[in-house]
Amino acid sequence: MRLTRYTDYALRVLLFLAPRSGLTTVGEIANFYKISQNHLVKTVQDLVKYEYIESFKGRGGGMRLLKSPDKINLGEFVKRFEPDMRLIDCIGCKIAGSYALPLPLNRAVAAFLQVLDQYSLQDIVDSSENLSIIFGNRAK
Repeated sequence: MRLTRYTDYALRVLLFLAPRSGLTTVGEIANFYKISQNHLVKTVQDLVKYEYIESFKGRGGGMRLLKSPDKINLGEFVKRFEPDMRLIDCIGCKIAGSYALPLPLNRAVAAFLQVLDQYSLQDIVDSSENLSIIFGNRAK
């Protein structure tokens, strides 16, 4: 099972913001992870749209978590950012409906999501040693 880069970046943004109370810019996050700022912009827009973060424009602007990390469920988050979690594409396949492979694959995806449903962003932050140090002692 593999998450898309879009979901990966969204999770990275949340992890970067979780230990902070102040505002952070897209540029700071892109610089830290050494990824394109342009790649992060759409991800951040969707995080705002889905009410995970809030964003402030203009001079002195930035973003921060809107929800408390303990209120961000990883299973719910992944389902929102990965709406099509099919492991195989049976549309138009000549043997679709004639073999049993989709059933165990669908069960595997369900099990994957069930495990993620047991964790919040706060659980990840709490079990990640020295997160504020990793992010350059800038956690507030």
